[in-house]
Amino acid sequence: MKKLLTIFTVLIFSMSIYAGDVSRKGTTGAEQLLIPVGARGIATGGSMLATLTGLESIYYNPAGLARHDGAEAMFSYMSYLADINISYFAASAALGDFGTIALSFKTFDFGDIPVTTLQFPDGTGETYSPTFLTVGLSYSKIITDRISVGTTFKLVTEEIVNTSATAFAVDFGVQYRFSESLFLGASVKNIGSNMVYSGQDLQFKTDIPGVAPGSQPGLYEVTAESFQIPSYFELSLAYKYDFNEQNNLVVASTFTNNNSFEDNLSFGMEYGFMNTFFLRGGYSMLLENSDQSIFGFTAGAGVNYAFGGELDITVDYAFRDVQDFPEPNHIFTVKLGF
Repeated sequence: MKKLLTIFTVLIFSMSIYAGDVSRKGTTGAEQLLIPVGARGIATGGSMLATLTGLESIYYNPAGLARHDGAEAMFSYMSYLADINISYFAASAALGDFGTIALSFKTFDFGDIPVTTLQFPDGTGETYSPTFLTVGLSYSKIITDRISVGTTFKLVTEEIVNTSATAFAVDFGVQYRFSESLFLGASVKNIGSNMVYSGQDLQFKTDIPGVAPGSQPGLYEVTAESFQIPSYFELSLAYKYDFNEQNNLVVASTFTNNNSFEDNLSFGMEYGFMNTFFLRGGYSMLLENSDQSIFGFTAGAGVNYAFGGELDITVDYAFRDVQDFPEPNHIFTVKLGF
């Protein structure tokens, strides 16, 4: 319990340094860090921080990574907004008493965007595609039978043609099991450096006053404004009820304290049959200006099948409703456990 109190004190103190309010809306960058991954977590509205385990937990709470024995691989695909697609790949290995490590990659596919200029507002005939990439290295360890902790170190890069920005960030998380039925989870996300764009496309040539005719023009580079990455703190509580040996239900809720927009409250539930078939649902809402929430209702299902105890295959699907957009988000995830 002393270790748990110490961890929670560090988490809360860290978040108090970076905490903000809704007046900072639109002042942070690297919004790609706020886009979740994994069909199971999305289907339950992001509420299962206290119970998610294995690779699915890296985005939500890395403390759950060590709760999965053996090695695991995961691939997830999301059809996001405005024809943007997101791919996610992760792999982990349990290293005995040392703990569990994992490597993850999240990339964005923006498609081909036409190049427009003042002279050619309808397009020059050329196209470009931004490159957004997040690489994560995670470590998790079970401290006691009740407590597990984890952290993820992330490299965040954004590149648009010849202009790019880079940042480093870290996530911390803890899971605590009061009993076989009651679980608590907490995490601090995206504590790290600022981002600033620089590159060739911000460089311009100009004539230098007072020099001799025919002299070479001068070169200057626009200094872009730096911006913080979106940090936030989450606290989650979950309860598992076993109807019998074959049927169980998990209900959970997560409070999210954001540093640059409204706080969020999410609810979720997962019904499991023989640890093989799952039905999920969730709902997420802003605590202020709830009518402005883009994402709300989520749902999904999953199937897990074990082949002789040596290979587990899990296939999950999630649906997320999106306001003001004609198409919802569709998420597909495949996991292999060894």
